Parts: sequence; C-alpha cells; structure tokens
Amino acid sequence: MGESPRKIIHVDMDAFYASVEQRDDPRLRAQPVAVAWGGKRSVVLTASYEARPFGVRSAMPLYRALERCPGLVVVEPRFDAYREVSAQVREVFRSYTPLVEPLSLDEAYLDVTAPLRGGPSATRIAQGIRAEIRAATGLTATAGVSVNKFLAKLASGMNKPDGLTVLLPAQADALLASLPTSAFHGIGPATAAKLAAHGIHTGADLRRTPPAHLAAWFGRVGEHFARIARGEDDRPVEPDRAPVSVGTEETYADDLRGVEAVRAVLPSLARAVEERLARAGLAGRVVVLKLKLDDRSVVTRRVTLPHPVRDEATLTRTAAHLVTAELMGEKGVRLVGITAAGLGPPTEPPPTLFGEPG
Repeated sequence: MGESPRKIIHVDMDAFYASVEQRDDPRLRAQPVAVAWGGKRSVVLTASYEARPFGVRSAMPLYRALERCPGLVVVEPRFDAYREVSAQVREVFRSYTPLVEPLSLDEAYLDVTAPLRGGPSATRIAQGIRAEIRAATGLTATAGVSVNKFLAKLASGMNKPDGLTVLLPAQADALLASLPTSAFHGIGPATAAKLAAHGIHTGADLRRTPPAHLAAWFGRVGEHFARIARGEDDRPVEPDRAPVSVGTEETYADDLRGVEAVRAVLPSLARAVEERLARAGLAGRVVVLKLKLDDRSVVTRRVTLPHPVRDEATLTRTAAHLVTAELMGEKGVRLVGITAAGLGPPTEPPPTLFGEPG
C-alpha cells in the first residue's frame, strides 16, 4: 500500500503590516493605507485592501503608489509590533502541530497529517486556526489546504482576503493546466517571459515540454517547473528554519556578454530580494553577487555595508559595483544571483554607500 497523502496548510495573514496599523489606529480603518518609509526611493511594504483597487501593491515605488492613489495614507513600519503579532500567530500554529515552517512574519506552512489537536480533518483545523488567530489578534488570515506545499500555497491565493480553499489533486489537474505560468509560485515576470520565448505560456505547455529541455534552459529549477506543472511537490515542512540569507538568481537562455548586460538584469533580481526581505521583516548588511560563467565556473563577490539594507536601489547599486570586466574576463554569464546576508532588523534607509557604478 502507498503512503497516505500528507495534509498541508498554508496560512497567509491578510495585508499584514497594513492590517496591524488599521487595527491599532481606528482613523486608518476603511482608508487606503500603505506601509512604507517616506524617502524618495522608498517602496510599499504592504498595501491595505482599500488601496489595491487603485493598483497599489507591495514592492511598488512609493512615488508611483501616490500617483495612482492621491489619497493614500502612508504609515512608517513598526516591526516590533509586527513581530509581536507574528509570535501570537505562531503560538496558535504550534498548538496544532510542531511542524510549522515560517516563510516570513505573516505566512507559514503547517503539516497537520498527525495533529496535536483538532481531529483528522485538515479543513476543520484550518477553520480553527483562522478563528483563533482572529480571536487572539483581531486580524484575518487566509488558508489553503492540500496534499503538498505548492498546492496549499496556490490554494491560499485563490480566495483572499479572509478565505479558505481546499485544493485536492483531482481538482488541481485541470486548474494547473489552464493557469498562466506567471501564476505559479516561484515563476516571476522575468522567468515567465523566458518561458514564453520558448512557447510556454500555461501549465499545459509546461507539461508538454520535456523536463530535459527545461533543465537545459533553466538548470535545476527547470526540473522543479516540470514537477509543479503536474502538482507534484515532495518538499517536507521544515520547522523553525531561521534564514541566514535571502536571495534569488536567474539562469538565462542566452549568455550575457559584458559588464553592462549583467548590470542590466540586476534591478529585477534586487526587487525580488527586497520583497522577500520585507515579508520576513529583515534587512542585510552583506550583499553577495553570484555569477555562473559559460564554462560552468562560479564566481562570487561580497561587500559588507555599514548599515542593514534591503531596498532595491541600494541592492542594485551595490551589486553593480561588484560586476567588473576583470571578474568576468571574456566569458559569457549564464546565471546571475543577488543574496543579502548578515540578516537583522531593518532600520530607516541610510545614506547610500556607493554612487552610480562606473
């Protein structure tokens, strides 16, 4: 007999930072709110649901958010408050299962295959968790329930805010085939564009593409794309992993040639790192640049900054200064990555260490 399916829940707090601010300040309720520092280069960390119909979203430059929503109320972040609420939420999680994998202050995976309480139904456990979070914090959470992490996260994004979606494998098959690749967790706009260049626009297209081709174009992550297109994900829930770094990388179908070509791709990578750091409530003092060259050798360079940073502009500028002709030689670059390490609480963005790269 085969193993019984796992029971996985993905819980995501709704507009977390903004919701905490609206809870704590009644004047902000029912108002379009963005949590962001006030500098010219600031970005939106979280937007309330009242702001989202205007097109305001997380990781958007603040000036653009204000253009789209002139009545936007901008509130500076209070990470101590967010961490306090996050601790209350995790206490609820751990009362149901020790297998809790936090992804950030506001979301986590839970494996409730063998729960501590709540009975055998993962759906009823998810209902209980959402009710207890609301009672403890006054905030709402959305949950997705399925047999693996990928499908549970997909489910939690289907009925926000304050929703609960159960996605069974039989239901997921047709859904995954019809989804655009950009709707798959882990496939960002740049990767979706590269997939489209190979004629891959939907989950069905991914399924029809030989995994060996995806691996040749995208490396190991290409094999992952092939699996999730079929709803397959055997990653376990790993409890309480404290991140030592936050980063992202892209493999390019055509090798990048020259310093400027490499520098041109840095902003999109830095934007992804900024968003992940913001969701985790962290910033990094160490910026690491990674290049994989056309001979498959890997080179890295790093710099330690005087203050923790996480904004896209500083990450981009810092990484750009690490990209030099001497580093690359005459070789093409097939992969570029940016990582923030030396993680800790964020501070208000300091004066920049570097000017524009030469």
